[in-house]
Amino acid sequence: MTKQERLDAYLAENDLEAVWFARPNSFAWLTGASNVVDREGDVGVAAVGYDGDGLEVVTSNIEANRFREEELADDVSVAEFPWYEQSLSGAVADRTETPAAADFDVPGTSSVDASPLRQPLTEADVENYRELGRETAQAVESVCRELQPDDVESEVASALRVALSARDIEVPVALVGGAERARKYRHYTPTNARIGEYVLVSVTTQRDGLHASATRTVAFESEMDDDALNELGERHHAARIVETTALGATRAVADLSGDPASVFQAIQAAYEHLGHADEWENHHQGGAAGFAGREWFAAPEVPESAEITTPMAYAYNPTIRGAKSEDTVLVTDDGFEVLTDTGQWPTTPVDAYDYDAVMERPDVLVREDDGN
Repeated sequence: MTKQERLDAYLAENDLEAVWFARPNSFAWLTGASNVVDREGDVGVAAVGYDGDGLEVVTSNIEANRFREEELADDVSVAEFPWYEQSLSGAVADRTETPAAADFDVPGTSSVDASPLRQPLTEADVENYRELGRETAQAVESVCRELQPDDVESEVASALRVALSARDIEVPVALVGGAERARKYRHYTPTNARIGEYVLVSVTTQRDGLHASATRTVAFESEMDDDALNELGERHHAARIVETTALGATRAVADLSGDPASVFQAIQAAYEHLGHADEWENHHQGGAAGFAGREWFAAPEVPESAEITTPMAYAYNPTIRGAKSEDTVLVTDDGFEVLTDTGQWPTTPVDAYDYDAVMERPDVLVREDDGN
């Protein structure tokens, strides 16, 4: 089903004349453009509406020409209002046919949850996702291969942002946890701490509205004895099994109920099987990805609108103290495609627990004394 067909169905099912989107992820989903100027705002500087005939963008006179000339396709009309006379919500309220719905506060409209409309991915979305995933992994892995024990977490995060920005990729999340902090915290926001024995590097990136997440682990042979390396490897492998199990369950559930609760139950069972029954309580497990870092999270309770669909990207991120496994994976009717993959990082085939799924998952990259 195309995006227009989804919107037509939404209008018909809800007896609406129009629907409007101004939150950046849904604006990008529908137009392929960015309406972001202030990155701290929940609502962008333009709204896109659909009334069954086509798309119309409403924005102020400050932005209108830029949207016409640089952001939007030629067949998308742009209506402008004087910035000093109206707000975006007021301009949309004046222009829209009613009844209408919007994903931001517009007088006289109802609210729309855009996430279900953004799922599953279209063919064009998938192609864009492949490029984003590959380039995200290239940037992250290139930084990881240069790391040294004396590097500082915040400096590594800066290097990640530079490498990704050079590829026209934004970085909503850049986490860098050296050995001490990665063992203590699940969200290892970077500090001025030395990374030491090993490091977890996690990112969520964004381009054209799509989001990709990935984690890589680098250990330093000169800093760790065999016992410490083996312990890290065991925890890392356990996290990989949970991740592969989540993906195997996702593929199975897509053919059955489509209920994300079944995936979460599979995640819990995998943790328990591996001897880490309570670890899921310490960090969220990820979920469907796309035009949000996570469209929904695998959890004991999920929104009623959440559904396992294909083709769709999923980014599960199980953690076991000091270890994490995470990539963005396209799940289709035919199987799995790791989007955040370069083919250059060492991997191992990993079997899911209690599901028929085997996937190549990243190893811990052990840097030897000579810097290799």
